[in-house]
Amino acid sequence: MARSKAINVKIATPKVIKALETALAKLEKDYSAQEANEAKFSKQHEAWKKEIAKWAIANFAKAENLRTGYRSWNNTLNVDFDIVTKEGTFPAEPEKDFEVIHRHTYQESKKELENAIRILKMTDEETVNTSTYNAVAQYL
Repeated sequence: MARSKAINVKIATPKVIKALETALAKLEKDYSAQEANEAKFSKQHEAWKKEIAKWAIANFAKAENLRTGYRSWNNTLNVDFDIVTKEGTFPAEPEKDFEVIHRHTYQESKKELENAIRILKMTDEETVNTSTYNAVAQYL
């Protein structure tokens, strides 16, 4: 069984402040770019759904387990079926290349980063001890 030992180092306060300010700027940039990223992803996802529809129609002859459901109240027919495919023949679904930051998470993280920066700027200590660093390390 491996033992984990605590690391006891001191880090220069200006370096920690700089790293926290960089993290805060990145958080604000990522949050402000989120709407544009979501719109871009939505367009990619809609294009993928059209590609899937074309693929499914082209491969309908291979369909198994056909199920239908008619809704008379709005005159719609739902057709559901399964197509067994090989790896790589199915169009790949786009993935988000950004992290979704909810408003409350953004506000909480921003507040904690700003508080940590403000407190560290008020200190006369030249270094930050490990316990203080561990408190803010999640943002770095």
